[in-house]
This record gives sequence, structure tokens and C-alpha cells, in this order.
Amino acid sequence: MAILLGVVCVLLAGVVVAFARDRARLQRVLADTRARMTQLEADLDAALRPPPPSNSAERAMRRVIRTASKVRSHGITGLIQSTVEDLQTWASDDERADILNMAASDGTVTLFFSDIEDSTPLNDRLGDSTWIKVLAAHDRVLRTRIEQYRGQVVKTAGDGFMVAFRDAEAACRAALGIQRDLPRDLTLRRHGPVQVRIGIHTGQVVARDGDYFGRNVAMAARVADLALGGEILASDAVRDALDDDAAVELVEREAVELKGLTGEHVVWEIRPPAA
Repeated sequence: MAILLGVVCVLLAGVVVAFARDRARLQRVLADTRARMTQLEADLDAALRPPPPSNSAERAMRRVIRTASKVRSHGITGLIQSTVEDLQTWASDDERADILNMAASDGTVTLFFSDIEDSTPLNDRLGDSTWIKVLAAHDRVLRTRIEQYRGQVVKTAGDGFMVAFRDAEAACRAALGIQRDLPRDLTLRRHGPVQVRIGIHTGQVVARDGDYFGRNVAMAARVADLALGGEILASDAVRDALDDDAAVELVEREAVELKGLTGEHVVWEIRPPAA
């Protein structure tokens, strides 16, 4: 009996040793296979990845083409709802600091949202090559007036802009200047009409990493969604923030509900001052 138990123990020991050896060999084979798969995936990714853009113009063109379809789907509120990686064009480090400094000590800032009305059919009619030229002209007009009134572009997505201003009057005057300049641009006149809708709101925001967050950001985007091409709409908070002698005219609209925001909200149309 003792001899039999000894034989069994020897056999079991041999099985254990063989199992451990085979397990170690299997682990090495699996590790080697995983390494090969990782390398193959990396090689495939490198082969399919387009070469890096050679200049800023090419980078800008790729960015526009990459985001255009998502902007068409989401509209201007896509700036709020979509991921940073998919839609956001970040400012430089210096510009981020300027953006964060735009808000008052209590976090109050005036936000301006804009986009081109019916950009999808316009793009379809013009074709991508001409559409890129139209976007470049549109961006040039907007940035010129934004810079004149010391605004800071927070981010862009396709034809959509999110801009911060220190005060409500500067935002309104920049918007009026943009609406005057757009029909005068030769490129936009040739391929237009290009109608831009603009929404403005003043309120407290949370600033982080060169961007703004919070309910008032959503409010500004919702006000922009209400506007038609060529219109500038502003919230009641903008009206309250404007001085009595501000160089704008306000026309009250009926109170409206804004998606995702409770209650009714008074909206004002911003017009040039009467002659």
C-alpha cells in the first residue's frame, strides 16, 4: 500500500511539474502573440493614418472637414453637447489665459454664439472646395469685429463660434458690425447669401482650462438657436447689463421656453440705433 501511494505521489509530482512547464510555455506564447498583435495594429494604424498637415492652412482645412458633419447634426448647441475631442478647436496657451481673464471677479462674462443658417444645403450646393473658401471669408469677417471689440474666441466648430466679451455692449456692437460686414465681403456676396444667426447672454460661468461651463453657457447657445439668419438675439440679462445710452436698439420678443432650462425667458432683438 505504501509503495502504491509513493508511486501515485511521484506521478502526481510529475504531472504538476509538466503542467507548470506547459503553463509557463503557454504564457510565453500568449505574451508573444499579444505583442505581435499590438505591433500589427500599430503598423496598420500608421499605414492608414494620413500624413501630418504640413502647414496651418492644411490643419485648418482638415479640422473643418472632420467636424462639419457633426456640426450639421448638432447645430450650434453641439458646442455644448458634443465632446471636446470631436468639436473643439482650442486656443493657444496665451489666448487661454486671456479667455479666463475675460470674466469679472464674480465669474460674470458676456457670451456670444453664432453659426451660419442652413449651412448644410449651402455646403451641398457649393461643394466642399468652395465651402472652405466661404468659411475662411466668414471667419475673417467675424474675427475682425471680435478683435475690434476686444472679444476672445473661446472655441469654434465648423461655422460655429463661441466668443467671450468683458461687457454686453461690446458683444452687441461686435454682432452688429458682423451683420453689416457679411453682405459686403466679396467672397460671401459671390457665393451667398450667407446668413449668420447670433445669440448673446450675460451671466456667471465656471472657467477652466481656457473654456467656460455652466447653465449660462447653455443659455447663450439656446438664445442663438432661436435666431434666424441675419438676426441678433439677446437675453434679458443682456438688456439689464446695457447702459441706457448704449449704441444699440432693443426690440422685445415674446417670452419663450428654452430647451433644458426651466421657466419662460424674455428675448430681445438687437438692432442698430435708429437714425
